[in-house]
Amino acid sequence: MTPPRQDWLTTDELARRWRVSPRTLQRWRAERSGPAWLTIGGAIRYRLTDVLDWEATRTTWP
Repeated sequence: MTPPRQDWLTTDELARRWRVSPRTLQRWRAERSGPAWLTIGGAIRYRLTDVLDWEATRTTWP
């Protein structure tokens, strides 16, 4: 059996990934900053590919 794909992250999952509070992500949504999100039935989801793209555009190299 193939394991389920992790294509979408909840606010809590993304907050843990980035070690920020869920409130920070809520504020970013209100400010229209941060990665793109989708609302389904009142639930916020972040597509993993959007998160990875957003991270890549903010990576800095010494």
